[in-house]
Amino acid sequence: MDHLLENYNYHLPEHLIASRPAVPRHSSKLMIYDQRTGEVHHTSFDNIHQFLPQNSCMVFNQSKVFPCRLRGKKSTGGSVEVFLLSLEPTDGDAYPCLVKTTKKKKIGEKYYFDGGLEAQLVGHHEREDSGSFLVKFSTGELLTWLEDYAMIPIPPYIRKGESDLRDRSDYQTIYAKNPGSVAAPTAGLHFTELVLSNLESKKIDTAFVNLHVGLGTFSKVGVENIHDHKMHHESYFVDSENLEKISSRKGSLVAVGTTSLRVLESSYNIDMNPAEMYSTDIFLHPGVDVKSIKALVTNFHLPKSSLLMLVSALIGREKTLELYREAIENEYRFFSYGDGMLILLDRGELGE
Repeated sequence: MDHLLENYNYHLPEHLIASRPAVPRHSSKLMIYDQRTGEVHHTSFDNIHQFLPQNSCMVFNQSKVFPCRLRGKKSTGGSVEVFLLSLEPTDGDAYPCLVKTTKKKKIGEKYYFDGGLEAQLVGHHEREDSGSFLVKFSTGELLTWLEDYAMIPIPPYIRKGESDLRDRSDYQTIYAKNPGSVAAPTAGLHFTELVLSNLESKKIDTAFVNLHVGLGTFSKVGVENIHDHKMHHESYFVDSENLEKISSRKGSLVAVGTTSLRVLESSYNIDMNPAEMYSTDIFLHPGVDVKSIKALVTNFHLPKSSLLMLVSALIGREKTLELYREAIENEYRFFSYGDGMLILLDRGELGE
């Protein structure tokens, strides 16, 4: 049954989809599931340090969301929206983008944006049926322009995807450092200076990885048999200091978010070069043995999503859906701006 997509479905009342984060962020609800005892606790996120042993090491994804939604005009006066998928050009100086126009898109057509930016559609990205295109921009300082004029991307289930100035800070972790993500590593949104201070006071160590989150992370799976699902590729790297720390703390790692877990599991027992960029399309689902962590901090994810399957890989599909039902009964807020969950896995004491 675990291989059937429909078995990862659940009904969520619409009012439980969070449209804004809790204020302050650490006041969000936190569900703790201890796999060893089967116990479930309900508290607020600022108490997370109370449930983690001192010898644990929390691993954060410090990739930063960049403003990637551009709205402009075609030479005909029609509207155009360009969604930049990466800050890394893939074909010379052309960037992979999603492009939305009122009429059929034509290779060679130009688009015009505020601040004097021009763009040209120069081809299809990867393959013609992928839905993405290659776009060239008239500035060599693209990130600077984006910071001034583009919109922060929020998922379509949050206020129909229409972001505002508040989202520039809300949809960003406080430790974000390296621009490259088009979606936030949302489990990290709960962390504030107070929470980090609480962790430090309990001598809980921290380490950082960088995985640039792509749109596919939060997409629904589109095949009936999940084993047929092809995961998107995402780029990641770990600098020398954090690579050494993570390597020395195996057996005590707590992944903050599914993106951090994807890095840890993709790099498990391989000889990584510090700061070298790697690519992963790892798909964690029931039947896959996850070895790299003792615990996971995560949000409550979309029905039929690969993220829901990732959680199910850790504690089983039936238990995952049971916990989701309990969260709904207790009015937890779901998805990117929603509440959190700490999963303590039954793998001996942290650090053993």
